[in-house]
Amino acid sequence: MTLIDAVVLIIYFIVVLAIGIYHHRKNESEEDYYVGGRQMGSFHIGLSVVATDVGGGFSIGLGGLGFVMGLSGSWMLFTGLIGAWLSAVILIPKIFQSARDQNLLTFPQLLGTHYDKRVAFVAGIISAIGYIGFTSSQLLAGAKLATATFPEIDTKIALIVMGVVAVAYTGLGGLKAVIYTDSFQWAILMFGLVFIGIPLGFIGIGGMDGISAALPDHFFSLQSISIAKIINWSITIIPIWFIGMTLYQRIYACKDEKTAKRAWYIAGLFEYPLMSFMGVLLGMFARVATAQGMFADAGFANVNSIDAELGLPLLLKYVLPTGVMGLMLAAYFSAVMSTADSCLMAASGNILTDIFKFKGKSGRGKMVIPQIVTIIVGVFAILLASSMQNVLELMLYSYAFMVSGLLIPVLGILYFKRKDPGAAFWSMVTGGTLTITLTLIKKDLPYGLDPIFFGIIAAFVVFILVNRLKTPRPAFIRD
Repeated sequence: MTLIDAVVLIIYFIVVLAIGIYHHRKNESEEDYYVGGRQMGSFHIGLSVVATDVGGGFSIGLGGLGFVMGLSGSWMLFTGLIGAWLSAVILIPKIFQSARDQNLLTFPQLLGTHYDKRVAFVAGIISAIGYIGFTSSQLLAGAKLATATFPEIDTKIALIVMGVVAVAYTGLGGLKAVIYTDSFQWAILMFGLVFIGIPLGFIGIGGMDGISAALPDHFFSLQSISIAKIINWSITIIPIWFIGMTLYQRIYACKDEKTAKRAWYIAGLFEYPLMSFMGVLLGMFARVATAQGMFADAGFANVNSIDAELGLPLLLKYVLPTGVMGLMLAAYFSAVMSTADSCLMAASGNILTDIFKFKGKSGRGKMVIPQIVTIIVGVFAILLASSMQNVLELMLYSYAFMVSGLLIPVLGILYFKRKDPGAAFWSMVTGGTLTITLTLIKKDLPYGLDPIFFGIIAAFVVFILVNRLKTPRPAFIRD
């Protein structure tokens, strides 16, 4: 790493830390810390939503998909567009005002108002576990990016540096710090991709001549994908827009319902087509570079010898000049940390509010406990990330666990007149447990479908049966 590149990265880290410190001084209550005082505008919320949802995991993961399958990999974020717009039309109008009236801070609290406190408690556990895993996936993405770009940096050192910075500004500043750093970081990411990464990557691999010579025809098609793959992505990603704690925090943070809807429409358009095609295009460029032997001196002589998720950071290393490399790396660190900080806030809120039932009072002195919890969760996420290898796999596992456990109770709120707490409880237990079990078994499932599909179906069946039979709730889940 050159001195210029290092200086660019240091300046970037200083700016995001400064934003955290600034909002640390502004926060005066738990409401300020977790939902930004409920007065945020659509532009910053929209950018924060897409930065959180796409982030480093999907940025690096999309590069891997482009490396492996070409343009068809862009369909993964099309599901994000569908999820965002469906949520704006279906979810936000039904929950915004009641959340404002009851001063809700978390997603499980919403379940508690429609079912009971025990359901909220279990939902808090599921959400916290999922978001800790998701935070880890983002930090791992950043570490892989740094290590692939600068081999002299040890993976664990990169993980610790990224983690400490993200945990520091998130723990200090709360949701406002997260949202404003997300906007800043998203601007850096867009500038880096549009004006640096794609143009210089395209030139570095020889333009269209190089691309045409290295890639098979199916890489240029949007139809080179199986129905099962689209179904798996859809049932994993679309429902997260209805059960994601990070998203509920932003709904609660908006100043009114129209602002929330507008923010979600903005986020959907940023996800698809903008971010989806930029991500897979860079992945395709990386595959071309690998096939041309650009990475041979790094030990990757052909496309079969390299981890697909490493192709993109290696491409950046080889085609970007000094100084610009530091800016581009800051752009990808922005993608990583803009998701890690949000997931960290979500897990912290779940643990403090839904599991331990902490109720803070106004005053800066009362912010110490939320900040300590956020820092502890962040440290644990760093330790978890150090034991994992695949970014997209860890991220999708976290998604699957949360969706299979939490989706059906939310649909119960939206579409069922009778909302039996026992039905919600048993559907959460069934869906989450079955998905985890099938994932750990690692056996091929019918039609190539992922475990989450069967977890959701099982949760739905259990919810219907218990709700219709009106079975008495077990003693240990009664109020």
